[in-house]
Amino acid sequence: MASDVRIEEGWKRELAAEFDKPYFRQVTDMVRREYADPAIRVYPPAREIFAAFDAAPFDKVKVVIIGQDPYHGPRQANGLCFSVNPGIEIPPSLRNIFKEIHDDTGAPIPENGDLTRWARQGVLLLNSSLTVREHQPKSHAGMGWEEFTDAAVRALARDRENIVFLLWGSDAIRKGAQIDRNRHLVLTSPHPSPLSAHRGFFGNHHFSTANKYLEAHGMSPIQW
Repeated sequence: MASDVRIEEGWKRELAAEFDKPYFRQVTDMVRREYADPAIRVYPPAREIFAAFDAAPFDKVKVVIIGQDPYHGPRQANGLCFSVNPGIEIPPSLRNIFKEIHDDTGAPIPENGDLTRWARQGVLLLNSSLTVREHQPKSHAGMGWEEFTDAAVRALARDRENIVFLLWGSDAIRKGAQIDRNRHLVLTSPHPSPLSAHRGFFGNHHFSTANKYLEAHGMSPIQW
């Protein structure tokens, strides 16, 4: 792994074997080329590619939320799935997440979409693919990122106990196939996208259910 990659020490330890695998070298070489190409814009900013791992240390993770890939519009993506920087309009899926939280827990709807405050409480906000070309959703899908993020999920499922995994939509649900349901809580529903939220994301009560599980296992609930 290149020395300029910032990743929390616990995650670095858990994922060390991945950094030396051919697929990881290939994906990082390809991503570096695209960031360096003046004709291509790639998100998030390079320093934030691994922001999810930096913001939620391995030993502190209590909840995992899995997204697809970063937002592909200017200044939106900040390395945390579903999250946008302060001052950026809240995207539709995140608006629906906030609505469900409000309906489920009574928490007020935030004024901005920066989810760093969740990450600091132990919520890993992990996209399956960690980079994307501007205005080209899933453009970096299939490059190798999915193998890396699968390894991250696998490490948590193997080496930690009593984590809550919130898996929304078919892609995220597939990523959860390797999780032992006897050791962790896995909650699934349709994706919060406006195209599917009314099919079962609204009313899933995932946020209150997650907090009840955490409290039952001696952990503090998430302030959603």
